[in-house]
Amino acid sequence: MTFDPKIPSTTESGETRLSDEKSLSVGADGPLMLHDVALVQKLARFDRERIPERSPHAKGSGAFGEFTVTGDVSKYTKASFLQPGATCRVLARFSAVAGELGAPDTWRDVRGFALKFYTDEGNYDMVGNNTPVFFIRDPMKFPDFIHSQKRLPDSALRSKNMQWDFWTLSPESAHQVAYLMGDRGIPRTWRHMNGYSSHTYMWVNEAGERFWVKYHFISDQGVEYLSNEDADRIAGEDSDFHRRDLFEAIDRGDCPSWTLKVQIMPYEEAKTYRFNPFDLTKTWSKKDYPRIEVGRFTLNENPTNHYAQIEQAAFSPSNVVPGIGFSPDKMLLARVFSYPDAQRARIGTNYNQLPVNAPIVPTNSYDKEGAMQFEHSGDAPVYAPNSYDRAYQSGDVVDEAGWETDGELMRAAYSLHAEDDDFGQAHTLVRDVYDDASRERLVDTVVGMLDEVEEPVLSRVFEYWRKIDRQVGEQIESAYRAQ
Repeated sequence: MTFDPKIPSTTESGETRLSDEKSLSVGADGPLMLHDVALVQKLARFDRERIPERSPHAKGSGAFGEFTVTGDVSKYTKASFLQPGATCRVLARFSAVAGELGAPDTWRDVRGFALKFYTDEGNYDMVGNNTPVFFIRDPMKFPDFIHSQKRLPDSALRSKNMQWDFWTLSPESAHQVAYLMGDRGIPRTWRHMNGYSSHTYMWVNEAGERFWVKYHFISDQGVEYLSNEDADRIAGEDSDFHRRDLFEAIDRGDCPSWTLKVQIMPYEEAKTYRFNPFDLTKTWSKKDYPRIEVGRFTLNENPTNHYAQIEQAAFSPSNVVPGIGFSPDKMLLARVFSYPDAQRARIGTNYNQLPVNAPIVPTNSYDKEGAMQFEHSGDAPVYAPNSYDRAYQSGDVVDEAGWETDGELMRAAYSLHAEDDDFGQAHTLVRDVYDDASRERLVDTVVGMLDEVEEPVLSRVFEYWRKIDRQVGEQIESAYRAQ
């Protein structure tokens, strides 16, 4: 189908419209006609304009750009788009986790940081956040976590009590909550925040050697944040502040960029590292595994149609390419299923055929039919194996990006490594990374979020923070009691 803005307006089936302003009626003042096809089609189509918003990460925006490799990580991965000098087109989408489509951009929340690399081996999606950790480590709790950040069933209002109830009953959240309540909890703009894979992935080189990897996308604009006061003011003045900032920056030629650096862990070292390297609530020490520069991506192209190119963009960590694989991270493994399943429900079975989601390389998929199929395989066999020259793979294959494991089926927490606990890294963040002024602002932020919190949740909040850092916990309780 070809779009030509210069011809007279038409219906979707191509018929020229007689009028875009007037409905068919019996006389100028009479009733409207059901057989006014142009009107009925226009209204029916309007009634179906909205696809369901994303459950988390509903509010966001993004842009296109280019990724260029500036380093050499070929000894760690054979992925073609990560080889020295390689370039590819990229799509980035930034978002907030909890808010709905109309929510203010400057609420305190984790920000999504999703990238789609259009590579010559297929699409590779890195679906991360602006934080290196997350609130939970087991996907069974993910729907409950999101529910606790949304709205109450009776009033349909957001509830600080509900948030703190979940967090304090989930001690593994301490590291992320300490991060979120700090200065980094409200980025000044999307351009001024880092991005992280958070999850651990696997890289495989040409020799078949395997490595564990974490991605860090470092903002070349620097990292800057908003105070609570500025964030509240901006939320009232311009709820689309971050969306507007990104679009206008690119529009005026102030194109933002991020430098990709990775931490690489040799495969065998994961078994004895002092923290479980696949626990999403933990980070790897940069002293143990220094960051290595890989490349840089620059966003230099705004969408020409937000709905088609951003709202319908579908990111999923299941989209990998040769040389990149998954890890035993339970949250990652669940997202590998859940994300494409959410896209099928939200956009439709054939969402990968939309231009923004389609790979730039030819495909030969035996998936077929479903609503809104556009690309198809003609009259070729729709099954494998077949005798009619449509290619298929057969035989036993060992997945080079896999790992060995053995054990009984069980519902259990991760095995603890030498220094694993729920509050240790949160304490390090609050005591060793934050300075005195940052800790004072953290205390003010937490106290400001306790006005709706009731017992027994309130007492658990004080105990939760004392476990993170005794001094900070006592300051939070004292400041709350003094109000």
